[in-house]
Amino acid sequence: MEHYTFGEGQTEDLLEGVSAPDLVNASWRDYGNRVGAFRLLRRMETFDIAPTVLLNTALYDSAPQLLEAVRRSGAEVVGHGVSNSHSLGSFSEPEELLYLKEVAARIHDEEGAAPLGWSSPWLTQTSNTLDLLGESGYRYVLDLRLDDQPVWLNTRSAPLLAIPYALELNDSTSIIGRNVGAREFADMIIDEFEELLLAAGEQRLVMSIVIHSFISGAPFRLRQLARALEHLASRGDQVWFTQPREIYRVMADERSAATGMDVTDEVR
Repeated sequence: MEHYTFGEGQTEDLLEGVSAPDLVNASWRDYGNRVGAFRLLRRMETFDIAPTVLLNTALYDSAPQLLEAVRRSGAEVVGHGVSNSHSLGSFSEPEELLYLKEVAARIHDEEGAAPLGWSSPWLTQTSNTLDLLGESGYRYVLDLRLDDQPVWLNTRSAPLLAIPYALELNDSTSIIGRNVGAREFADMIIDEFEELLLAAGEQRLVMSIVIHSFISGAPFRLRQLARALEHLASRGDQVWFTQPREIYRVMADERSAATGMDVTDEVR
């Protein structure tokens, strides 16, 4: 769930080359927070799926009613920056550290707990990001898929867990970026699910699906997404529908048992 400051910084556009003021693309993005997100939350509830929300904290001010719906859904809130109009790319190390801490503090103030996880706006990092995440209190990152299993990353402070992030099972990169149709996107989800289920055996593999409120919240795409989710839900006796904080807790408990120390006490 993302916030864009009108006429400022980076944007995700459906129509390219619209002259300023770009009311067309701005209203398309706004649709997600006015309509699409609510529909997505309601539909996931019908499948008993508690979502994970990658949240721009500016939405606390621009869309407070949406955040009320997020809380009712039982969603986990993950830090996703302040606004999607900007990214980490130009930050110095002190600026980035302050930014990460400010995002965590705002979520703490609004939700009563700081986020365990982080996902960067526009999937951007600096050479310091992974180190600074651990130093800012984040315990896992969702930007990377170097494996189908969670992987511990060594940082300057505590180990950071990389939980697989879907760069292709992602409506932004696939539907908007590569013109994949809604039906094809649903088929991609089903195929990924069935192939990972076949590969899992005794392994514990992670499958994520990344959707944006202004993309998959559109009715014709939501219909196809729901078809895929219905397929997944029908196999619920074979998989664990969960949130990244629960995956982190399992991994952290196992690491602590193996090393004899709490993950947060490990210093590299």
